[in-house]
Amino acid sequence: MSKQSTLTSIDVGTTKICTTVADVSDGGDIRVTGVGVTPSRGLHKGLVVNINEAKEAIRESVRKAEQASDFKVESAYVGVTGRHINSLNNRGVVAITRNDRLVRRDDLKRVLQCAQSVNKIPSDRKLLHVIPRGYVIDGQMGVKNPLGMHGFRLDVETHVITAAVTSVQNLVKCIRGIGIDIDDLILEPLASSEAILTEDEKQVGVILADIGGGTTDIAVFKEGSIWHTSILPVAGYQLTRDISVGLGLPFDVAEEMKKRYGSVMPVYESKVEPPPTITANGHGVSYQDLCDILRARVEEIIRLILLEMPNSGYETLVPAGLVLTGGSANLSGVDALGRDILQLPVRVGVPAKMYGIADTLRDPAYATSVGLLLWGAKYQGMQRWRSHRFRVSLRRLVFRIRKLFR
Repeated sequence: MSKQSTLTSIDVGTTKICTTVADVSDGGDIRVTGVGVTPSRGLHKGLVVNINEAKEAIRESVRKAEQASDFKVESAYVGVTGRHINSLNNRGVVAITRNDRLVRRDDLKRVLQCAQSVNKIPSDRKLLHVIPRGYVIDGQMGVKNPLGMHGFRLDVETHVITAAVTSVQNLVKCIRGIGIDIDDLILEPLASSEAILTEDEKQVGVILADIGGGTTDIAVFKEGSIWHTSILPVAGYQLTRDISVGLGLPFDVAEEMKKRYGSVMPVYESKVEPPPTITANGHGVSYQDLCDILRARVEEIIRLILLEMPNSGYETLVPAGLVLTGGSANLSGVDALGRDILQLPVRVGVPAKMYGIADTLRDPAYATSVGLLLWGAKYQGMQRWRSHRFRVSLRRLVFRIRKLFR
């Protein structure tokens, strides 16, 4: 009989906060048992700007997920995003000094620690991830797992991701302020890639762009490993704001029109005659104008994604093309527009590696929530952010005593 553990993810986004509870089997199968979604408050472009408001919004999301799953959430995997994220590729080199010249786990730890010693990282930055991209043993390249191999010299190429210490601390304070410990902090495009991308796409070369409410999170994969990551401070909020300003609509009406009627394909390309005027909450606007505004901004976002590429020859770097996800990927025609611009394959990614009460999560907007669970299932036992077990228990005890006396 296979064992199972219960994992929780909290996606703290600019427009929504989603808490997901799931049972994970030994084989990595995800069965979702509870989902709690609330409107986001106290955040802007992925950053906490009001701790009290953000804390209460997260608390409400967690409460809904606990009610749905009948499970008390005590720790969670949490996504991190924002313009403060930086990344770079760095190498580490160590010598294998033992007589048998066998590569052991201690050698892997040493070479990764060497790769972490990046002088370019200032003191106000915090290491989030050091991901090995590939190993080299005595000049032999393309080694994925050097354990047990013979050699005199071990090299590793890593992808190093850092975040602003203050931004991370504010997010951590919100989560721990409601009595929940953090299993790990994960960069959101890395989490989304677990739920959206196939192994073939990662091997050939692909761009993942998660267009959320406040940021567009980018991850480039090549030869099966992460190649580049970056965050753009342009996303769904700018789409709604453009409609609001351009058509003279209240922001909430512009958001409703975007979701109900939004398309990035011009009217003249449609086979069906569109309505000349669309209405919402008593406001009427031209459908053609709405589409033109959305198309212009989405085209700009796609071109900004290309500018984030490490080199200009993106056709050879990512022949598998672009995979779009996030809430703004639900816009009609966004994949066709991407193909017109890039002249490469473009598809909309929907998370599907789960079962249970997961119908609401089969939407591009929930790629990060599902990806955080998949990341947790894949890397359980390797958490770096969780405190020592005794300290965790003590903190929970203190929190419960305070709650009792309140």
